[in-house]
Amino acid sequence: MTRILVIGGGIAGTASALALHKAGFEAVVYEAHPDAAEDIGAFLTLASNGMRALGQLGATDAVTAIGFPLTALRLLDESGKEAAHAPMGEADDPRLRFRCLRRGELNTALQAEAARRGIAVRHGARLARIENGPDAVTAHFADGSAATGDLLLGADGLNSAVREAIAPDGRPGHAGQRVFYGYTRDVAPSGASDCITMVRGSSVAFGFATSPEGETYWFARVADGPLTAREIAEGTAADWRDRLLPLLRADATPCAGIVEATGDRLMVTDATELPLGMPWRSGRALLIGDAAHAASPATGQGASMALEDAVILAKCLRDVPGTDTALAHYESLRRERVEHNIATSGALSRGTYAPSDSAGRPAGKTRPGEDALAGQLDWESDIRG
Repeated sequence: MTRILVIGGGIAGTASALALHKAGFEAVVYEAHPDAAEDIGAFLTLASNGMRALGQLGATDAVTAIGFPLTALRLLDESGKEAAHAPMGEADDPRLRFRCLRRGELNTALQAEAARRGIAVRHGARLARIENGPDAVTAHFADGSAATGDLLLGADGLNSAVREAIAPDGRPGHAGQRVFYGYTRDVAPSGASDCITMVRGSSVAFGFATSPEGETYWFARVADGPLTAREIAEGTAADWRDRLLPLLRADATPCAGIVEATGDRLMVTDATELPLGMPWRSGRALLIGDAAHAASPATGQGASMALEDAVILAKCLRDVPGTDTALAHYESLRRERVEHNIATSGALSRGTYAPSDSAGRPAGKTRPGEDALAGQLDWESDIRG
């Protein structure tokens, strides 16, 4: 195997190209959007596991040049009283600290790093269909062009065109919540800039963090039915603020004030998830990242797990003889871990999460494979153990 086609230039796709390039493969990224920052509005947090994966790709500096670190988490109840305050992740290691940043800026940084290493990223390449043969796979694009490789990675996110070809029944479903998010510089909630505050409101799960420059990033998760595409497209910041504020004003927390101070940079989307057990592979095409295992945002692990995927897939292709065997080994390492995240995050979104399973055993939020993860991500180790 020499040439790998990566469909999607977001986090999973560009990180996979970086990992595959480091492992000695030729990877070319095909991105449907005309530029890198197609999703500049949303923000995310990279957890310590995601930062560890970035380190193995040699991309830490590219990412820590944007956003800001988070070293602690505090929890407020609906009265505004602090219920907990604790370190987050591996806060003692500056390179493994949680990081808060805009998704579009992360995409741009990763794509710039890919370009610096000579990895081709072709924008405006919208996938039309896949031709999956015994010896090669060909991607046909909407502009009439085509590309052929030994393997095709579907890293094209929640509404994946590659998934439509591999697993047409694997459609995203509503996870029980709407997610609002926004930014403001017109309010200064209490708390250090390296601390994220989570608020357990009476009807809203809210979180916020303030950058060293004084910009507050916030999100709110509200139990509700799905919005139509038209409702999302036609809704205004004022509409979303009017829906959210009455719920926040029921509690004595700083949340309503943050939302009131937010201008036009206020957005909404649905929490969505993919079904468990969905096929990830057909012939020479494989799904990774959100295209394979998108979860609701409640656990905040989507981007970090996509980065894990990138490193572990490249190591499997590097270390395990035979493409079929390598991809089977990759799936054996990844499926339980990422599907646990889908289930846990969905339960948190729906309010059905329980601290123990049906047999009474502690469940917690610890994900399968946590003990083995550092070794799996270690670039110098053999993925076969």
